Amino acid sequence: MNTAKKSSKDSYVATNSIKQKTLSADKWFFVSNMTVMNVHRILIDDDNPLHRELSIYRTGTINRVRLQDVSYKAYSSLEIDAHNYAAFFYYGLPELLNSLPFISESGNGLDSWDEAFLHNSALERMIIIIEERMVAIDAKQHETILLGWHDQPVGVAYVREIDPTGFLEFLETLKAFVAESTEEGYDLEFLL
Repeated sequence: MNTAKKSSKDSYVATNSIKQKTLSADKWFFVSNMTVMNVHRILIDDDNPLHRELSIYRTGTINRVRLQDVSYKAYSSLEIDAHNYAAFFYYGLPELLNSLPFISESGNGLDSWDEAFLHNSALERMIIIIEERMVAIDAKQHETILLGWHDQPVGVAYVREIDPTGFLEFLETLKAFVAESTEEGYDLEFLL
C-alpha cells in the first residue's frame, strides 16, 4: 500500500514495503511495483468551486431524529464541513465511536457509507469518547494529510491542511449538540 506523510522538515515521505524516499513539498513520488511515479500535489481549497466538485471533497451531517417515530423527521442538524470531515477521519473518531452500538443497514457503523443511527442511551458515552480524543489532539501541530491520489491521466495527490484548533472548536460544538440531544431525548443519524 502506498502512503505519504509530512516529515518534520516540511518535506513529504512516500512509503511502501519496498522503498522510502524523502520528497519536496511541491512534487511527490510514489513507489509502486518498483517504479517511481511523479505526482503533482493539489492542496484542497474550500473556496475553489472546482475543488468542491471533486469526489474526494466530502462533507457530512448529523441529524437529530427519534427512532420510535412512525415517519422520518430530522428535528435539527449539525453540518460537518470538508475540513472537519477530513479531520474527523484523520484523528480516528469513526474507529473510536464504532465501539458504540450504531445501527446501520450494512452493520458497519460509521464505516458503512450509508446512514448510521445511534440511540439516545449511547450518547453520554459518545461525549466521553469525544473528550478523550480532544485531550490527545495537539492544538499546535498543524497537519497536511493525503486525502487520495490517482495516476491517470497524470499522477495527482490531493492533500488538505488540517487546523487542529479549528477542529477542536468543531468538537466542542459537536459535544454541545450531543449533550442537548441527550437531554431532549433525541437519537442521532450520521450521514458521512
